[in-house]
Amino acid sequence: MPIQDNKIEAEMNRGFLQVMVLLALETPMYGYMMIKFIEEVGYSVEENTLYPMLRRLEKNKWISSRWDEEHGRPKKYYEITEEGKLIRKKVLAIRQIQNRVITKLFKGVKNG
Repeated sequence: MPIQDNKIEAEMNRGFLQVMVLLALETPMYGYMMIKFIEEVGYSVEENTLYPMLRRLEKNKWISSRWDEEHGRPKKYYEITEEGKLIRKKVLAIRQIQNRVITKLFKGVKNG
């Protein structure tokens, strides 16, 4: 049975992208600004991935949004909430544990 790379990548990226968004939104950003920010740090995300995720995070009350008019064009700014900061802290702690375990396992594979 062949490995479906795109499904594996999509599944792994979902959680990773949520963490990136929760980190990035310490500073309020609108969607396109967030896409550019994520690209600047060496990752990429498409609009059709980011915007549904933003809606889910807002529904979970991990982020909030507000409309602001800049140069006559309304833009929806997103920002992390206090609840989102707690979730971010928990998720980052889990990722640290996962990274330690993967590092140990990888060392065992290399030495084995």
